[in-house]
Amino acid sequence: MKRKIIVACGGAVATSTLAAEEIKELCAAHNIEVDLVQCRVTEIETYMDGAHLICTTARVDRKFGAIPLVHGMPFISGVGMDALREQILTLLQE
Repeated sequence: MKRKIIVACGGAVATSTLAAEEIKELCAAHNIEVDLVQCRVTEIETYMDGAHLICTTARVDRKFGAIPLVHGMPFISGVGMDALREQILTLLQE
């Protein structure tokens, strides 16, 4: 089953691209098919339908219904990256 993941940042270009590539590689290594959507944080609601996970590199202090939200800054800074990878895998395999 393909998993839809929204990757969002302030401008939908730089940091979301880095996070999206990390997620794509992680999922490929674990045989998880993904449909990645990159957008601005302000556009998340536009793409929520059918989403399994939202990853943002900008600070977001709200909920998106039952869709899990993870903070993707470790993909940019390198700090806490292993824990974030494990969290993402756990959420996608539920």
